[in-house]
Amino acid sequence: MTHAHNRRIDLPLVDHHCHGVVEAELSDNGFRSLATESGWPAPAGTDSLDSPFGLAVRRFCAPILGLEPLAPLDEYLARRRSVGTAEANRLLLHSTGTSDYLLDTGIRDARLPEPDAMAVLADARVCVIVRIERVAEDLAAESTAAGFVAKFPATLAARSREAVGLKSIIAYRHGFDIPAERPSGREVLKAADEWFRTAERTGTFRVTDPVLLRFGLWSGIDTGLPLQLHTGYGDGDVELFRADPSRLTPLFHATRTLGVDFLLLHCYPFIREAGILAQVFPHVYLDTGLVSHYLGPSAGTAIRQAMEIAPFSKVLYSSDSYGLAEHYAVSAANWRTEFAALMDEWIASGWATPRDAERIATMVASKNAKRVYDLST
Repeated sequence: MTHAHNRRIDLPLVDHHCHGVVEAELSDNGFRSLATESGWPAPAGTDSLDSPFGLAVRRFCAPILGLEPLAPLDEYLARRRSVGTAEANRLLLHSTGTSDYLLDTGIRDARLPEPDAMAVLADARVCVIVRIERVAEDLAAESTAAGFVAKFPATLAARSREAVGLKSIIAYRHGFDIPAERPSGREVLKAADEWFRTAERTGTFRVTDPVLLRFGLWSGIDTGLPLQLHTGYGDGDVELFRADPSRLTPLFHATRTLGVDFLLLHCYPFIREAGILAQVFPHVYLDTGLVSHYLGPSAGTAIRQAMEIAPFSKVLYSSDSYGLAEHYAVSAANWRTEFAALMDEWIASGWATPRDAERIATMVASKNAKRVYDLST
């Protein structure tokens, strides 16, 4: 580990939650649409990239594409177009120093590469995270209500055999204010009947019923794999107060002895709440993915909060990158810069030795993820 002279940590990263990059050529507006969680265009006369993330792109990504740091945004976008998406993706991904990507394959976006293609693109190992709700919706589309209830646990278990972990987006679809216990078979069948009747009217299966979401969650718990949960900030579907991970406290009590680990993703602005949960419960972990790029100059605040109370063995690195290789590059560079600055402060103020700082940084960068997801083989 290097110290204050360049504010970098030269350690391989395991990005334990991400989504892949768009390989098609992007217009400037196409780039902008992927550079924000907003589903709407910026108001007239404004630019969505006039933002903390926009500053981060200019600071960290411009030099990777051969420009001066903080080159104007229009120059950056012009350089990106001239280099081409394929080369920009290659340069930006290779800048991250990431050895392993754990890819959430649950988003319906044909522009995103399959895991094998992502591995070639990034020149790294790629492992799969299966999204529970996607499996449920795919199965429902070719089943009956009773057939879905009967087949789903085994279907998810079969899918889990190709994965290192599962993910639930219950925070998006309902929120965390749910009963902690497993729903009864009668409850699940009743909810499935109503879901199928609704799908007949709408022509699509989108699981939002809290009973079915709990059914999926408990089916995921039964696989024994680590279970990722989106928490806090995300796109416009999230009612933020319902995505506060402290609302999961009853579930964590109910699952404490089952041998399943829960990974709280993103957590912003509930990072301290997530840290407390990780300190209190032996099977709860957290990261600050997503905001490691969107907070730009303030990402260090989130990283520091994640390190306040949780044991060092409970904090992981992720980017939650989606669509843009810039997300990956900014998250990695920002995390390395800010984590190194924090460790330098701890060393300078007598809280840690250089050896301590190296050990802690290695745990968060990769070691914790390798242990939780059993990535040793």
